[in-house]
Amino acid sequence: MQKSLAQMYAASSTTPSSHLLGYPDMRSICQLQVEQLATQLPSIAVWSVYNDLDRGKSRIVADYRQEQLSSYSEISYLESELWWVDSLPSKQLSELAIAATYNAYVFPLCQQGSHPEYLLVLSYQPLSVSQQQYVEQSALLLSHYLALYKEYSRQKAEIQLLEQAVQRCEHQIRNPLALIGLYAENLRLSLPTGAAQEQAKVIGETAQKLSSNLKSLVYCGQQAKLQITSCDLRLVLAESIQDLQPWLEQKQLHVLYPNAPIILAVDRWQLKQVFDNLLSNAISFSPEGGTISWHWQIFRNEAIFQVRDRGPGFSPEALEQAFVPFYTQRPGGTGLGLAIAKKILLDHRGSLWVDNLPEGGAQFSFTLPC
Repeated sequence: MQKSLAQMYAASSTTPSSHLLGYPDMRSICQLQVEQLATQLPSIAVWSVYNDLDRGKSRIVADYRQEQLSSYSEISYLESELWWVDSLPSKQLSELAIAATYNAYVFPLCQQGSHPEYLLVLSYQPLSVSQQQYVEQSALLLSHYLALYKEYSRQKAEIQLLEQAVQRCEHQIRNPLALIGLYAENLRLSLPTGAAQEQAKVIGETAQKLSSNLKSLVYCGQQAKLQITSCDLRLVLAESIQDLQPWLEQKQLHVLYPNAPIILAVDRWQLKQVFDNLLSNAISFSPEGGTISWHWQIFRNEAIFQVRDRGPGFSPEALEQAFVPFYTQRPGGTGLGLAIAKKILLDHRGSLWVDNLPEGGAQFSFTLPC
């Protein structure tokens, strides 16, 4: 059963604007909206125009009754956008005198970009106040999903850039690191006990650490190869807690999470990486003796997870850069953990975002489809 735009928006409005419901299918969303408006209004044409970022040009989604338009020249005139006025207020319905034979209502969806994005409604009679409000509400929904669509495209471009960097550097770095590690170990074994042997040991450990970081980077740049099975993510979290128990005990931290199981179809190993990365991040920033709390719930067709710490929270810059590869404010961090977690969730058609809590600390939230 196809969901209405109102239902789709209700599902997304429970989360911040950075929440992405997988990859928004803008053409389907525009088509649904245009059809609904054409059915509910005394219209002769409803047009939605947006910039298709995959094709690199504008896409028009229209519903009109050809016999009610005077000629094909009218359609051509509408498509040419010679009637467009740059001074139109953004995200507000305006009436334009495009032609004497019908009324035209335009709602600019976004003022950014080189090409206008808008919703256009044509009718032979003026729309009532309630009908205009209905158009505005529908256009706001479309504007909301258009913002999500552009944000997803931006994140996708960042990941592709990372993939290109990985492909260029992997073979150039892996073999030299292996040789450094091998020679450092041979040197350590041949040296007498003392400072020189310790230095050789440090060289070998450093090479091993760099190799591990390279492995994480390579994984982050790989295409998704999901092994989907049904599993209880509560048990997966329990495993992450057990693996990090020495660090938790060292900082005297407590981890709280629901008793209720949450069973989803996911790649279990990859979701374990997400839990490991988010939990280790929370441990790193939590004060000694603090609490890390996990929550989850099912809402409509997706599961929503939250992990909260009581640390210092994020600066405005860090909130913007949190998932950018190599950016980190964590002592000893590589800046790859959160980027990898985000990629895994995007591969699962989920999303990940972070906010500061009013009472202090940070909260990472992510979604997975049910």
